[in-house]
Amino acid sequence: MLAKRIVPCLDIKDGKTVKGVNFVALRDAGDPVELGAEYSRQGADELVFLDITASHERRKTLADLVRKVAEKISIPFTVGGGIYELKDVDMLLSAGADKVSVNSAILRRPELIDEIALHFGNQVIVAAIDARLENGRWTCYLNGGRVPADRELFTWAKEAQERGAGEILFTSMNHDGVKDGYANEALRKLSETLHIPVIASGGAGKPEHFRDAFIRGKADAALAASVFHFGETGIPALKAYLLSEGVNVRN
Repeated sequence: MLAKRIVPCLDIKDGKTVKGVNFVALRDAGDPVELGAEYSRQGADELVFLDITASHERRKTLADLVRKVAEKISIPFTVGGGIYELKDVDMLLSAGADKVSVNSAILRRPELIDEIALHFGNQVIVAAIDARLENGRWTCYLNGGRVPADRELFTWAKEAQERGAGEILFTSMNHDGVKDGYANEALRKLSETLHIPVIASGGAGKPEHFRDAFIRGKADAALAASVFHFGETGIPALKAYLLSEGVNVRN
């Protein structure tokens, strides 16, 4: 069985790392370059950088900041936000990204998944899905959780896979920043339906939540932000705990 991945996430607004609850009430969480370097030193398996207002503000991701972070880390690096076309992907890969995470643009024009996969390879495209559970249905959202889309989580994830996405990054908006655990039932359904890796996002508050995302939710990777940014959980201690619970993680 492949080792499960621990993935810190840098949510970027105005060049700073921020973190909120349910996609609102953002607060400063530190310098992204320093945080990225620290997580790389601690043994994170990957790093995700999301320019969370780029799509809403209709601008490009901060390529210079991406380059500065990339220079300080030695782990795979995924960047998202403000990606609309192939040249945006090319710019971010040139700045040091290994993969791109795309949400709003592929909901508006799903063919972009096919284009990125064809030009750069399936391993480059991560289909990010922000979804909220509403009246028993997981509804997908655009523009950093601001605009509902006429898409349902599971059907959209399957289409993204069929179009060539290499991974699914699923963020539960209901669980985001609440620190009460991941959306494990939805994660399990995604993991059992798809044949590409599923990254869990939204809800990490303590080590047990990571364990449950891997064991109950069958996630391939678990992404978290505030528990790492504010020193509530260290990556080495988290990995030691997961190993003790029988979860296969890299030392």
